[in-house]
Amino acid sequence: MSAAWETVRVSHDEGIAWVELNRPEKRNAMSPQLNAEMIDVLQTLDADDNCGVVVLTGAGESFSAGMDLKEYFREVDRAPEHVQRRVRRDAALWQWRLLRNFAKPTIAMVNGWCFGGAFTPLVACDLAIAADEATFGLSEINWGIPPGSVVSRALAETVGSRAALLYIMTGRTFDGRRAAELGLVNSSVPLAQLRSEVESLARELLAKNPVVLRSAKLGFKHCQAMSWDDAEDYLYAKLEQSQFLDSERGREEGLAQFLDEKRIRPGLQPYERSS
Repeated sequence: MSAAWETVRVSHDEGIAWVELNRPEKRNAMSPQLNAEMIDVLQTLDADDNCGVVVLTGAGESFSAGMDLKEYFREVDRAPEHVQRRVRRDAALWQWRLLRNFAKPTIAMVNGWCFGGAFTPLVACDLAIAADEATFGLSEINWGIPPGSVVSRALAETVGSRAALLYIMTGRTFDGRRAAELGLVNSSVPLAQLRSEVESLARELLAKNPVVLRSAKLGFKHCQAMSWDDAEDYLYAKLEQSQFLDSERGREEGLAQFLDEKRIRPGLQPYERSS
């Protein structure tokens, strides 16, 4: 791990990389420095064979308050145009380009405030669990701008249009339970149970065949923008790709354990991995 990361903290626990946005005094607002460091964090974890699942959360009592108003907006607005381009490029690179297509399973653990620009990495994660007590909001309308970057696109992928427009146009807040009702997160649990709930989910994912898991999640994400015919062709290609890359030979092993050895029930239990 890099000793140079100042705004991100990473810890490992038996295959799980816990990634904390680490600016608690700013409610983990995302600054240009944090965005640049998160690019390095994700690229480092992608190359780390000891990392099987990434959990993204925030230090202290917040997930993230969104983009840092002073460092990301006011100071960058005054900078040369090439600096503005770089700052915006770094934010987009990790918040959705890298995170949404990350090779390993990702889980957002929303432990507190989640506002504005934080909706983008939240939705970019494969799965998300929130604390009941978490507070979500799109407050941009209240200080004179529409939601920036691809926040609205993130909502369009997870939340119905009526609900999305209600929160975009009013700036109202909602809690973790409501986020689960909307489909913004998978589930909501009391804050005291949040880490154990996320760890349990991460352990479940770690037990799966990583090559097949990667093909399954990326296949789903990419096929959403395709026609049915294109999606069929693409998903069969992903199936064949996963079989070619899978050193475990998971399909063969699963079929053998079900058909020949008759010791598993597909759909009810996974095949027994030998490695």
